[in-house]
Amino acid sequence: MVSIAATRNEADELLVAGLSAQDAGRVRDALAFVEPLYRGKCVITGQDAFDFSRGAAATLAALNTDVDTRIAGLLFEVQVFDPAAAETIETRFGADIAALVGNIRQLMRLHEQTFGHQDTPRGKNASQQAAEQLETLRKMLLAMASDMRVVLVRLASRVTTLRYFAELKLEDDKTREYARETLDLYAPLANRLGVWQLKWELEDLAFRFLEPPVYKRIAKMLEEKRIEREGFVDAAIARLRSVLAEAGIKADVSGRPKHIFSIWNKMRGKSLDFSELYDVRAFRVIVDDVKTCYAVLGLVHDIWTPIPEEFDDYISRPKPNGYQSLHTVVMAEDGRAIEIQIRTHEMHRFAEYGVAAHWRYKETGGSSFSAQKYDEKIAWLRQLLAWKSEVTDAVVEHGDAQREWVEKLKSASLDDRIYVLTPQARVIELPAGATPIDFAYHLHTNIGHRCRGARVDGVMVPLNTPLKNGQTVEIISARGSTAASAGPSRDWLSPGYVVSSRTRAKVRAWFNAIEQQEVLAHGRVLVEKTLQREGKTAINLEELAHKLGFAKVDDLFLAAGKDEFKMRNIELALHADEQKPAPVTDAVIPNKSRASSVTQGARSGVLVVGTEGLMTQLARCCKPAPPDEIVGFVTRGKGVSIHRANCKNLAQMRMNAMERVIETAWGEHGKETVYPVDIFIYAADRQGLLRDISEVFSREKINVIGVSTQSAKGHAKMSFTAEVSSTAQLQRALGVLRDVTGVLEVQRQ
Repeated sequence: MVSIAATRNEADELLVAGLSAQDAGRVRDALAFVEPLYRGKCVITGQDAFDFSRGAAATLAALNTDVDTRIAGLLFEVQVFDPAAAETIETRFGADIAALVGNIRQLMRLHEQTFGHQDTPRGKNASQQAAEQLETLRKMLLAMASDMRVVLVRLASRVTTLRYFAELKLEDDKTREYARETLDLYAPLANRLGVWQLKWELEDLAFRFLEPPVYKRIAKMLEEKRIEREGFVDAAIARLRSVLAEAGIKADVSGRPKHIFSIWNKMRGKSLDFSELYDVRAFRVIVDDVKTCYAVLGLVHDIWTPIPEEFDDYISRPKPNGYQSLHTVVMAEDGRAIEIQIRTHEMHRFAEYGVAAHWRYKETGGSSFSAQKYDEKIAWLRQLLAWKSEVTDAVVEHGDAQREWVEKLKSASLDDRIYVLTPQARVIELPAGATPIDFAYHLHTNIGHRCRGARVDGVMVPLNTPLKNGQTVEIISARGSTAASAGPSRDWLSPGYVVSSRTRAKVRAWFNAIEQQEVLAHGRVLVEKTLQREGKTAINLEELAHKLGFAKVDDLFLAAGKDEFKMRNIELALHADEQKPAPVTDAVIPNKSRASSVTQGARSGVLVVGTEGLMTQLARCCKPAPPDEIVGFVTRGKGVSIHRANCKNLAQMRMNAMERVIETAWGEHGKETVYPVDIFIYAADRQGLLRDISEVFSREKINVIGVSTQSAKGHAKMSFTAEVSSTAQLQRALGVLRDVTGVLEVQRQ
């Protein structure tokens, strides 16, 4: 009877397989270090911690990894169970292993943050969004691993977990979540890294938990046909070995293992029955060099009839992850198909172990040429992963474009991107050095504009803090919709605040829009002052803009605000209209009564003393209304212009032509006689302000014939041209307006 100690010693020997005596001693030292720390404790899945770590290390040993990787596989759970002991890892095992262990723990935390908390995309592109999110998560995992061995340890630990679930035959929700994460994230990563041993096992184990009935059905079919299939394959292998021996070709010919997930994928993707699958009957030929690969291919096609559409040459055209082999499907004499793979020993080593073979090759002192080739493969793989989303087509027709693409690829690195998480565990890809501001604008432009603070891993940080891989970022946004409460700071355009050119462009666009609004408001003021000076405040601004050659009135205001348009052009346009014959209006009133030495304007109610037959008009500059003290000024061709006695324009005209100033007074006027006056209001801007002011005019029975408003920095400036019957009515309205909520100042202009 074999003792438990003997069984354990055999298991421990697997951990040091292929290592030198010195390195084997280091692995055993690591085992002795972790055993008392792990005994009696369980990892998060419920498995015994010591069994779990030893299982992960054994999986790494089966991949022929180097000694440091195996030791890291044993040590990465120490931080969880004994943080004090974790502090001694560097002293006892060296800085390289301590760095490996630290990076592995970082990846384990990534699983803890994202597991079961991924956002569920909605909408018609939900599946595409989900695929993009998974791709970003895979790249994040790789970016967080400065050393590819860290990813290998993570894959080995996941295989160990799924083996444990399979041993217990668990079928609960937690197991299925682990299986789904494995199939979506870890199996594709193993494929990317070319580690076929782990890829197939991860896929089969995950498929076993996700689709138990299908898995069992395919497994049963494989078992039922196993004896017949193995007999057929063994006969085909014997025949090929005989032919190769006659040709003097040295080769290893063996059957190829069957993977249930791969079989199911082909049945589903090609709508094939189990009996129609090629790779159920398959074997592999391994030779010394590439030339011999093609020689064997020729012999295979001589023995059996090839199926042309099923031939793939991955030697001349390797897969993106570096995989090389010849694949062919031939038809045997009895009509059954056989799939055959032909490759060199080096290709086979890379196919089985992927990047795991890289460090092993360096450790065993491979030739400098071969080591260089492996370095090139690893560099190419990292570049491909980093640029997959930006570079989609390597075939460029034009020479300059091709050179540009090659240079871009050469300079590519996983180090130029970082991957951080939202509080909902959504992965966000950003340029290296990105800050919380970049993160906020990546989520949404409005979130960026309203960003006022950030928490990184639950701690408040300055907005110019560079983010790191794997951190969780939460944005604190401003509330409210006014310009004062929502908008970026100009400091964000200073060095150190944003890294992304996209973010910088959005911040600049915000300030450009604000500046345009300020220019627009300034131009509006200039135009309205000109119209006020000319007594034309009631003119249709859209018609005026069209007359001056602008498509809309805002274009006129912008041109005026930028000083690209002179106000003199407006004056000329207004006077050009005045030179045309116009009908008599309320503004110009002929005196029809000649019976008295005192004449009266029809609607203005103005008495001009000592003259007969003169027209009168109320001056637009001061807009007099009863009982203002008034003075008349005789104009050339327009009768008498009536001004308020304190009008600044009248004072200037007195100095220039005192003889044209005449005495005037208010006479009787009808109930319907009204006078236009200008009212200025300054108030704190708020929703509903204009509505409340309009209600005051309505209650006071005052007709408003012109409105101009401007808002800036939370305040509003409003100008109204209103028709009043007297200043008493005007003063009463001004008093009521002052009581409106938010109104700070009201005055007659």
